[in-house]
Amino acid sequence: MNEDTFSFEPVRQRPTPDTTVLGVVVPIPEPWSQLFVDWRAKVGDPQATSVPPHVTLLPPTEVPVADRPTISAHLAEVARCHPAFDMHLSGTGTFAPVSDVVFVAVARGIGNCELIANDVRRGPLARSLSYPYHPHVTVAHDVPGDMLDLAYCGLADLSAEFRVQHFTEFEQTPEGAWVVAREYPLTGPPH
Repeated sequence: MNEDTFSFEPVRQRPTPDTTVLGVVVPIPEPWSQLFVDWRAKVGDPQATSVPPHVTLLPPTEVPVADRPTISAHLAEVARCHPAFDMHLSGTGTFAPVSDVVFVAVARGIGNCELIANDVRRGPLARSLSYPYHPHVTVAHDVPGDMLDLAYCGLADLSAEFRVQHFTEFEQTPEGAWVVAREYPLTGPPH
């Protein structure tokens, strides 16, 4: 794991009780969402049922609770500037040897995700990343090599297409679960 990874684990002691951890994602709709949950469980991924399938726009980020209204206004403005778009997930990839992760690739919608992610990570959510931004859907992480191979080969022919009409802000509970804080409809003019 790294600080750019959504995980289900109790939150480490925060510097003050006046902070919370947020993340912003493009959620994956059904039936694809359940397919990814099933695959993560099949390969023994410990995050299979606790982290909803998604494309990350903002990795877990600690913020002051007092900044929540400003953050909500910022995210609403980002959503108003970007249109809904088509996403096509196709095939698999891996970050090995840098990270033992297998993912389903974003074949269409990469540019949209990059533009939205760049705008989200400005203003009150400005932050750097541990790795270059690469939109994807994780399907195996923290599992043995043979299970990484199973996910890589088993989903290699996957093709999933859907319309992205909003992005979602998640907040991490003290117990480590991720709960939906708010959805932001994409209502901007076409690019």
